[in-house]
Amino acid sequence: MAKHRRDKTNYLIQSVAHALDVLEEFKGDVPEYGVTELSRKLKLHKNNVFRLLATLEARGYVEQNKLTENYRLGIKILELGQSYIRQTGLVRQARPIMVELVGEVDETCCLMVLRGGQAVCVDAVEASQTVRVVAQVGVHLPAHATASGKVQLAFESDAEIERLVASPLRSFTSRTIIDAEALRKELAKVARLGYASEDEEYEDGVRCVSAPIRDYTGRVVGALTVSGPAARLTPERITREVSAKVVHAAIEVSGRLGFEIERTGTG
Repeated sequence: MAKHRRDKTNYLIQSVAHALDVLEEFKGDVPEYGVTELSRKLKLHKNNVFRLLATLEARGYVEQNKLTENYRLGIKILELGQSYIRQTGLVRQARPIMVELVGEVDETCCLMVLRGGQAVCVDAVEASQTVRVVAQVGVHLPAHATASGKVQLAFESDAEIERLVASPLRSFTSRTIIDAEALRKELAKVARLGYASEDEEYEDGVRCVSAPIRDYTGRVVGALTVSGPAARLTPERITREVSAKVVHAAIEVSGRLGFEIERTGTG
């Protein structure tokens, strides 16, 4: 009989976990924090927070603003992020296809992955249009309110979908789907179509269309998303032109990851 494998949480080092908690507080819109504020947010003693910040500062992961004496992320975070992007096979394989797709539709294209119920942008190619959607690599977007999130959720397990809808779904615009049953129906529709569209559900004036990327096992590992101003990326244009191009591009990326397109039965 195989030995029971211990839960990895049994191996957590508390000081390391606290240091990561400090870094993760900087993920939001607040660029700087003081020791007192971090202490309150993390429910840690100020001396403990100060020592964590001093250690992170010495290694370049945070830096202190000499004017405010508050702390902000350091250059080491950017270096690690860039290393992640370079080393990720998904990004490497998708990039040239994204460039080609943007050349065809002249709208911004993002490569998205699903993490913890949020769609995360890991690479982007912007359109040449003066008025365009500006992509932010690293941004976290709510899965239920975005095309990239919905198209990945549609192929998740029922348990994962139920976990998401168990909590109240936040509304971002008047079009955001916040009813659990309506979201389930939307995801079923996305699975049938093979792509998801977003009609100003996260941001007024912006529409998106997204298709899933699969790896060699057939598992959905990401999504290609085209985003544009609603006036230009109309529902008619999505149906007539853009959706097919995005699906084709996603299939091309999937092929580069070893997915056998014949498995889909659609050619």
